[in-house]
Amino acid sequence: MSARPARLESIDVGDIRITYIPDGDVVGSATAVFPSSDEALWQAHRQFLDADGKLVMTLGGFLVEVADRKIVIDLGFGDMTAPFPPLEAFFRGGSLLENLERAGVQAADVDTVVFTHMHFDHVGWTSRDGALTFPNARYMAGEGELEFWRSVTNADLAALGPHADAVQSPLGDRLETMRDGGAVAPGVTVLASPGHTPGHCSVVVSSGAERAIILGDVVHCPLQLTMMDMAIIADVDPAAAARTREAIVSELDGDERMIGAAGHFSGSVFGRLLPVEGRTWVRL
Repeated sequence: MSARPARLESIDVGDIRITYIPDGDVVGSATAVFPSSDEALWQAHRQFLDADGKLVMTLGGFLVEVADRKIVIDLGFGDMTAPFPPLEAFFRGGSLLENLERAGVQAADVDTVVFTHMHFDHVGWTSRDGALTFPNARYMAGEGELEFWRSVTNADLAALGPHADAVQSPLGDRLETMRDGGAVAPGVTVLASPGHTPGHCSVVVSSGAERAIILGDVVHCPLQLTMMDMAIIADVDPAAAARTREAIVSELDGDERMIGAAGHFSGSVFGRLLPVEGRTWVRL
């Protein structure tokens, strides 16, 4: 069966609800996205490819609802479509607000926006017509993340980050710093997971004995959970990203109470890493 973008879906972690909010998808060359891979690898794992042999990844964010709090983690690509030649890919967004409303939440209801990092496909709905899309929210990102993007002088690298007019200017001085272990809300904490970008963070959701980790861009494809040195082309520090994957895998590995939430996966973003034929990502 050909790969398809992930859908709107929810899980409960104790009394906390997590909903994946799709924005769109990206379809591109698997070997361009993962330069260390080859065609033979992808032919052996065609479940991640579409009918044309292209890698399918989803674009979107997560809604976390705890008590009366409504937290959105990552803001997708935005209401646009665009080719991206370095990945031989095409990005398409535009559905995040519609899907958020389908989940029962209006933009004005959101009290916190968390950026796992600030690549362009995670900040796309920061503003509309120069005004913040979520006017009543706090905005949070990992320590050093925005500072990194402001210091970049290489034009190609800068193009991957938060746009000065569409993201940085509307945020102004409202972006707060998240630190490892810090609390976002009751049962929702920050896990520093650097490598993909310097300030990259994951988010841990805990309620009772149940836990979930919203992974951000620690992984983009389930193959990276068993091939941890398989770097995506956009990793700023591939060695650090691999160390982070190893640490995350040790958290997920074999624990049936632990759920992973990987926003770029196709099909379904929620799963567990279980000892099936060695180690296998099992969708919920």
